[in-house]
Amino acid sequence: MTINMLFFTITVHQKQMTEEEIIHQQNIEEIMEENRRKQFSMMHF
Repeated sequence: MTINMLFFTITVHQKQMTEEEIIHQQNIEEIMEENRRKQFSMMHF
């Protein structure tokens, strides 16, 4: 009887964001929030 086993480790490091990437991400979040508000307001009609 043979038992073959594979062991591996996955390590994930959080990428350090540049100032430009942070600003871009904030802009995306603002746009998404604005779209959510618009969708919500349209649902009330």
